[in-house]
Amino acid sequence: MKKKGAAHPKDENAREDNTSANEQTMNDTEEMTAEGTEPDKDDIISEQKKRIDELNDKFLRLFAEFDNYRKRTAKERLELIKTASADVMIAMLPVLDDFERAVNAFPDDETLKSLKEGLILICEKYKSVLTKNGLEEIKSMGEVFNTDLHEAIANVPAQNEEQKGKIIDVTEKGYYLNGVVLRFAKVVVAN
Repeated sequence: MKKKGAAHPKDENAREDNTSANEQTMNDTEEMTAEGTEPDKDDIISEQKKRIDELNDKFLRLFAEFDNYRKRTAKERLELIKTASADVMIAMLPVLDDFERAVNAFPDDETLKSLKEGLILICEKYKSVLTKNGLEEIKSMGEVFNTDLHEAIANVPAQNEEQKGKIIDVTEKGYYLNGVVLRFAKVVVAN
C-alpha cells in the first residue's frame, strides 16, 4: 500500500520533465506574444513537420543499424558453426597421416595382402567420415607454390625450366575445413 502524499521517485522525475517542457513551451509562447506577434499556424506546422522528419530519419537509421547487426551476427553464427569442429579435426589429422604412412609402408607380400586391404578399408572409412564433416585435401603435388596454401620447408634446384616454382614433394598434406585452410601443406619447391 502506498502512503498518501509519498510519491515514487520516478513519478517525481517524470513530473519535473513534463513541468520543464511545459514551462519552455509557455516561455516560447510568451516571448512571441511579448513581441506582439501570435505564433503562425504555418510556422508551427512546418516546425512540427521538420521534427517529424528528424525523428523519422533517426528511426530509419536506427532500424538500418539494427538490421545490419542482425545480419552480421547471423553470418558470424554460421561461420562459427562451420568451423566449430576445427579443433577436433586438427587433433585427428595426425591419425590420418599415420594411417596413410602405414598403408604406404606396408610390404607387398601375398601373406600380408588381406591385412593391408583391411588397413586400407579402415583408412578410407576414416577419410570419408572426415570428408563428410567438411575436410578436404589441398592438392599440392606438381602445383605452383602458393603461400596461402603451402609452407615451403625446402628449396631444391630445378632439373628443368618447367619445374621452377612448382612443388616436387609433399612431406605433410594440407587440408581445408569448409573452404578455410585448416593446415598448410608442407612442401619441397624447385627453384
